[in-house]
Amino acid sequence: MKYFFWLVLFCTASLTCSAQDNWLGTFADEVKTAAHLKAIPGYAFAVVSAEEPDQVFVQGKTRKNGKQPVNQDTVFRLASVSKTFTSVLAAKLVEQGKLNWNLPLSQLAPDYPFKPELAKSMTLGHILSQSSGYMPNAYDNLIEADYPVKRVLNELAGLKPICSPGSCYTYQNALFAVVEEGLHNSLQLNYAQLLQENLLMPLGMSRSGVGRQALMRDENWARPHVLLAKNRWHEVAVNEDYYRFAPAAGVNASIRDMRQWLKLMLGQYPHLLSSHAIEQLLTPKIRTSRELYRRHWRDHLKDAHYGLGWRVYDFDGELLVHHSGWVKGYRADVGFSPKYKTGMVFLMNAESNLMNEITVNFWADFFEQMKIRAQTAP
Repeated sequence: MKYFFWLVLFCTASLTCSAQDNWLGTFADEVKTAAHLKAIPGYAFAVVSAEEPDQVFVQGKTRKNGKQPVNQDTVFRLASVSKTFTSVLAAKLVEQGKLNWNLPLSQLAPDYPFKPELAKSMTLGHILSQSSGYMPNAYDNLIEADYPVKRVLNELAGLKPICSPGSCYTYQNALFAVVEEGLHNSLQLNYAQLLQENLLMPLGMSRSGVGRQALMRDENWARPHVLLAKNRWHEVAVNEDYYRFAPAAGVNASIRDMRQWLKLMLGQYPHLLSSHAIEQLLTPKIRTSRELYRRHWRDHLKDAHYGLGWRVYDFDGELLVHHSGWVKGYRADVGFSPKYKTGMVFLMNAESNLMNEITVNFWADFFEQMKIRAQTAP
């Protein structure tokens, strides 16, 4: 799918009808067409800008054979986009003096037999920057086999690292359970409580929450779908597995709420998250060179790093902050441009690779439009 800048396809109330300004309407229509061709059950996406009214697009149903349409309040799983919530929560607690980026593993999870030298040298910052040193996706297989959290962490504690903390990129899910342990040990509150009190409630993200039960007790939630054959989707059950590792993949949200999340990261709520905290989160910590070879992305990425809970890309010479999520039956994607104060979030109740194509083409088109505007500005 390729998005061309056609003159005028349609206009929304808040978009001007010109070849330059109507590109978002064209993009939305192209997404609708592609999703229809692939029979995607449902999706929602939003574009947030400091200069323009929010744009929200929803399509499809909450379940393939159901009648309830997806709307702005439909709740989706965020999967690994949850890591952005965990890092932002940590940044807020650090500013409050309740947490420290250099808090060692020995204090985060003192009840587990991590190797003494590693327990001293690995910190909260290493975990959130995906530079722990453990082999990538260590023991995800145990998560998916429904092993209890404590057993997975005990297994992880005996694992020999492939590099020292902070020296190589090693993406993790299981290790994020250590963050929840540390928060509970330090503050005597669980992850869900801390997230609600410090971020979700102050931001008015009333449709967001943590955990499988929080998703399924809602009257308006998107069911997960997996592909059986070409364009044939099958509804599946929601598994508890990754929900038990909530800081890694346990958050749910609606597209309306995710607009608030983007506004927070774009600096529109400095009383909740300071510019200094945002700067800390977006500072590159470890290079992620494998990202440069991903399909669709490889034509645009010039460099790639991981910050604290966020990916930091050089996308066609522009800074793009991004994270994606993928868990059984769902895809999620969020990204923003600090320079242009614009962000995009996309939620889908199907495991479709169309997500990568949509995201890359959105940002390629967006940055191209910014160049055109700069060239034509008086």
